[in-house]
Amino acid sequence: MKGFGWPLFAAFLWIATWPAHSALCPVWTPNRALEEIQRLQQQLQHWDEAYYRQGQHLVDDADYDALQQRLNQWQHCFNPHQPAYAPHLPGNGESLHPVAHTGVKKMRDKLALAYWMQGRRDLWVQPKVDGIAVSLVYRHGRLVSLLSRGDGLRGEEWLAKAAWIPAIPLNIETGLEEVVLQGELFLTMNGHQQATDGGKNARSQVAGAMMSKQRVPLLDSLDVFVWAWPDGPATMTERLEQLSRWGLGVAAKWSHSVNDDDDVAVWRDRWFHAPLPFVTDGVVVHQSLRPAGKNWLPGEGTWAVAWKYQPPDVSAEVLSVDFPVGRTGKIAVVLNLQPVQLDDKTVRRVNVGSLRRWQESDIVAGDVITLSLAGQGIPRLERVIWRVAERHYPQPPDASRYTPLSCYTFSAECQKQLLAKLRWLSQKSVLNIPGVERSTWLRLLENGSVINLFSWLTLTPQQIAAATGFSPERANQLWHRFNLTRQQPLRRWVDALGVSLPRKALNTLPDQQWESLMQRDAMGWQALPGVGVALAKRLTEQFRDARLQALIAFLQEQGIPASSMIGMGVVENRQTEAQAQRQ
Repeated sequence: MKGFGWPLFAAFLWIATWPAHSALCPVWTPNRALEEIQRLQQQLQHWDEAYYRQGQHLVDDADYDALQQRLNQWQHCFNPHQPAYAPHLPGNGESLHPVAHTGVKKMRDKLALAYWMQGRRDLWVQPKVDGIAVSLVYRHGRLVSLLSRGDGLRGEEWLAKAAWIPAIPLNIETGLEEVVLQGELFLTMNGHQQATDGGKNARSQVAGAMMSKQRVPLLDSLDVFVWAWPDGPATMTERLEQLSRWGLGVAAKWSHSVNDDDDVAVWRDRWFHAPLPFVTDGVVVHQSLRPAGKNWLPGEGTWAVAWKYQPPDVSAEVLSVDFPVGRTGKIAVVLNLQPVQLDDKTVRRVNVGSLRRWQESDIVAGDVITLSLAGQGIPRLERVIWRVAERHYPQPPDASRYTPLSCYTFSAECQKQLLAKLRWLSQKSVLNIPGVERSTWLRLLENGSVINLFSWLTLTPQQIAAATGFSPERANQLWHRFNLTRQQPLRRWVDALGVSLPRKALNTLPDQQWESLMQRDAMGWQALPGVGVALAKRLTEQFRDARLQALIAFLQEQGIPASSMIGMGVVENRQTEAQAQRQ
């Protein structure tokens, strides 16, 4: 990653470290924005109170982090000068850190990391251990303070707990007047594999143990990963060696020198799958060179960045709710989302399922949901983690209006279902019209060129070009593909109609004329494989439906299916015309 100037690099880094879903701001009035922000802030404060004062874990760590990030995004949208939300520690959470905790910027992906690493030397990668950040303060070799991170400037004093944590040395051999260390207090695990075991809510377990007023057995299982010695030796190697001599050698075992983003990616993947003695949520890349501790400020650390693992689910804000109607008349519910990255996919919408599930889930625009990937990489709604105060429910379509036989002709109410029917018949297994996208059918519908399920059969190349904006050559190709469908057998056209025949029954359907199907009674339908009594009755009713019969009459006028001499003549004439057009 060479050859990029500093201005370009700085701009890219700003974009790369900003949350991927923060590009859009809610369309709210100032009063509503104030109400929504205050409400979410109060909820976070309630969880903080339970977490820090009582050691109670009322919300999943990932959900809390997602909502804290959402709150900061809303504040950035409506009050950009307001500082980002940080937990306020109750009670004794006012002890000043000798050196502020800066935190680390999050890299969106490997490319962003590569830009950050450009031009930097003596870089090291460490696992990003998931626990509680603390400061350890030694004066004349004796531990005098153990502070929680808090807001980065002030934290809660936990010195009394230090004597109950065997992994923390109460005394170290040093001639230095003061040693300030920063690290992660974590729960030791036995062969923890992040890829399969997940987070285990290890962070909350540590917090609960530290907030308890009594000595709890879990304290014996805590350890500390020191990731910063602000005013220590100049190089990472020297710092790690000295920490090991003091009995704080965990970091030395899990720190590796790296040259580029490829090196980091190797360690990141290895640690994600390998058995580790702690829970992790990514990796941190440190630059050995850093400023003096007196210059450290929360949010201002530029000498270390994190590249987190992709979580099993991600949060997304709902932008709107749509109600697509399928070809059979079934109404689904789709949530349009602020785009989020899930694995290697950018997710912009998720299917909720039925109207009933949407109503039970109670989701409207502005709510925050979590997503995961189901089988074959399909986004799946997991849960709602936040509901906005002001709720506007969209009106779904009237389900009683839609059946498998509805919307054979175009109207505003029927656009969605008719479009779904057209997309269905384009498939290779039905009429096989390759190269016809959803957008093409939509243009033909909106232009008025297609007024029923099969009226595209009557279009000329000139009409197709005018409706779609295609070039004459492309319009002629589409016209030719439309006309090739005339050669399809009767069973394909029956399938295109959307009647309820199962596939195995379709495949055994004799090559008869339409009249024989419309005259077939229930016993005749039951003779086909996969057709029972109830389905036979439904098929009889469908083929006697006036809307279906009108379409069949239209197809008969077009000589479809092309089994009679007249039909064959139409096909031959059409093919001759197509050949002439291409010449």
